[in-house]
Amino acid sequence: MTVTIAYVLSGLLAAAIIAIGARFLVAPRVAAAGYGVQPDLDARHAGAYLSVKGVRDIATGLIVAILMIAGATHLIGWVVLAATVIPIADAIIVLRNDGSPAIAWGVHGATAAVMLVTSALLLLS
Repeated sequence: MTVTIAYVLSGLLAAAIIAIGARFLVAPRVAAAGYGVQPDLDARHAGAYLSVKGVRDIATGLIVAILMIAGATHLIGWVVLAATVIPIADAIIVLRNDGSPAIAWGVHGATAAVMLVTSALLLLS
């Protein structure tokens, strides 16, 4: 039962981050606002940085999905635990750049918490 819950959470995390990454590629203004810091998208190369974030997010989700398909339960747990650095860093970045505290804690902080629970369930199974 615990492994099933952990796999469902892993799948939801993978799907969500892939969708978020895709949004950074196809709707960067909307995605940037959802991130918590609105960059000057009229700056010459601002779109490049948003594309980098989109690709990073898609790749992260795909890594988790591939490990799920392989049935590598403990490895997924370690990868999700290591990847928890990403939303924690995102929350810090938002707060340090006068972004929305509600998004920093409510989106990035909550994501980190779900990831920690998911990794614990996977590693303790």
